Amino acid sequence: MSDTAIAKMSFEEALQELESIVEKLERGDAPLEESINIYQRGAQLKAHCETKLKNAQLKVEKIVLDGQGQASTEAFDS
Repeated sequence: MSDTAIAKMSFEEALQELESIVEKLERGDAPLEESINIYQRGAQLKAHCETKLKNAQLKVEKIVLDGQGQASTEAFDS
């Protein structure tokens, strides 16, 4: 799968694949070259998940204060 394919993955899909990569690396049953390749893919998936989480966090809400100092929330517009 290419970087473009990773970019199209949902958070859940990327996380599931990342978890399977971690399990495979922990078992140590992959040859060295394959381990290096799947480690690199894992790093790409991790970065993708982090980006998805950051974007989701920004979209949730932001806290605003009115003129009297009262806090309220509103949707975040990026």
